Amino acid sequence: MTTFPPPPGFVLWLTGLPASGKTTLAYALRQKLAANGVPAVVLDSDELRRILTPQPSYDAAERDWFYGVLGQLAGLLAKDGVNVLVAATANRRRYRDQARQQLTRFAEVYVRCDLATCQQRDPKGIYAQAQSGTAVSVPGVGSSYEPPTEPEIAVDTTLLTADEAATAVYHQLTSFFQPIKA
Repeated sequence: MTTFPPPPGFVLWLTGLPASGKTTLAYALRQKLAANGVPAVVLDSDELRRILTPQPSYDAAERDWFYGVLGQLAGLLAKDGVNVLVAATANRRRYRDQARQQLTRFAEVYVRCDLATCQQRDPKGIYAQAQSGTAVSVPGVGSSYEPPTEPEIAVDTTLLTADEAATAVYHQLTSFFQPIKA
């Protein structure tokens, strides 16, 4: 019996400020995709960072390495037919552009949320740490965040619930990737 490799999966990179709702959106979207027969995995940068860099420094060299590895992991999974939702700030455009160049079925999702709302949410306390001076490289405060210039999809989580944002992303995905159906 001859077996053929599966068709490649797609990779969605959800980017936005810390606490913009990337991870929440990724899991809501995974649920919506699964309900429509499209399985996907979530690569959450916070979870992976605890494994890959247990004592993170968040300096430029570490971020270069980390986001490069994250893109490679997503690519390996997609190559084997797995659909991947990457929830990662990736504060520099070049991190996301590097992933885009490496992956054949890639789309960038800009999870737009104003800084004040992100600071209000602050589930990990990173904005409070930035204001107290104990965290100096928080994207949007101590380190710049470069929003996408031409994302395939953008949602504003200041205005939308996670379910509403997931529905909006899902409907836009149908025009990019098959076999996703509207």
